[in-house]
Amino acid sequence: MKPQEASQCCGPIDDLLDAELFKALGEPTRLKLLSCLAKCGRACSVTELTECCVVDFSVVSRHLGVLEKAGVVTATKQGRTVFYEVRYKHLTVAFRSLAKAVEGCRPKRGAAKASL
Repeated sequence: MKPQEASQCCGPIDDLLDAELFKALGEPTRLKLLSCLAKCGRACSVTELTECCVVDFSVVSRHLGVLEKAGVVTATKQGRTVFYEVRYKHLTVAFRSLAKAVEGCRPKRGAAKASL
């Protein structure tokens, strides 16, 4: 199949390639925050998470907002403090589904040679 033909047909991969998710994960500080939060295994405040990075509180807060908007973390406010937690199940399902869709696009063994 040619790229132009492929772009016209729909498959599961089209719905699973979420630009907002990849944009959120495509920034090093956000990845560092997600890694730190995931390894903590619990909800953490912005103040706690600021200790993971070399950027100030307001920047960490903005990055966490992007991750929340993309569905990577949830935010819960307790008084004046906001706690963030990884959406483990959501991320696992999203990445497993995407991996399965990518695998489904892979040419069958020998199919590429046969089409030449």
